[in-house]
Amino acid sequence: MAGEHVLDAVGPNTTPRFFPTMRITVTVQAAAMLTQAITAGLLMSSPDGRALHGATAVVAVAAGAIQLLVAILVWRPGGGSPRYIVNSTFLLVLTLAEAALGDTHVPVVHVPLGVLLFGGSVVLLSQVWSRSTGS
Repeated sequence: MAGEHVLDAVGPNTTPRFFPTMRITVTVQAAAMLTQAITAGLLMSSPDGRALHGATAVVAVAAGAIQLLVAILVWRPGGGSPRYIVNSTFLLVLTLAEAALGDTHVPVVHVPLGVLLFGGSVVLLSQVWSRSTGS
């Protein structure tokens, strides 16, 4: 019983309730991760870079928390796949760890974890946008 369609209780040709909102929140979260990468570069070259990087970290954590909430809504009342909860939880936990490592100035772990987070957010972005909307 492997396959994406088995995971969706609403069936392969219908869109779970809240799924369009999931697409929006995943897009915002991926944009926040891209902004984090940009402000990391500014951190190296600008005196205001640290403040910008810290502020966008708050946005990234908030976007991850909202994304998890929406993933739960897609699954439980929406009838969609629970896999988005797992993916969103994983990204949120890693984002919180990333923020803590940044606050404690541990770049040897902070930088590779940031790259992993960006990659993970792009994978999730491609998953939610490649799913058929059932129309």
